[in-house]
Amino acid sequence: MIDIPREISSLSELFAFIEGSCTENLVDEKTVFALNLAAEELFTNLVRHNVGGSDVIRVGLEINPERIEMRLVDFNVQKFDPNSVDDVDIDRPAEERQPGGLGIHLVKSIVDQLTYAYKAGEMTVTVIKNRGENV
Repeated sequence: MIDIPREISSLSELFAFIEGSCTENLVDEKTVFALNLAAEELFTNLVRHNVGGSDVIRVGLEINPERIEMRLVDFNVQKFDPNSVDDVDIDRPAEERQPGGLGIHLVKSIVDQLTYAYKAGEMTVTVIKNRGENV
């Protein structure tokens, strides 16, 4: 686990952590790409949209032969369940859609599971990506 400063400029530190952990565990490039893309979208959303927040966001990776579990934990934030937001209808023209939600839609399309949990001011976003799956 690593604590990353709660700033968009910290994305390079996030990517270095993911890539270093994945390199050590021989994770294929397509899976690393998917994890980086998911992490970028989720981290950016936590920084920009969560009300409150501490100075850091904690990121952890658990890598085993079958799958990778990535967790982002945001501290001292108000409760918000992104699953309560309606899914984006990507078949509708852009001018007919409500703004927002495309990033989460993208993340859901490239990972195998995306969950959120909230308890006592902590929001945890968990991504599961099966190893060797194509993006």
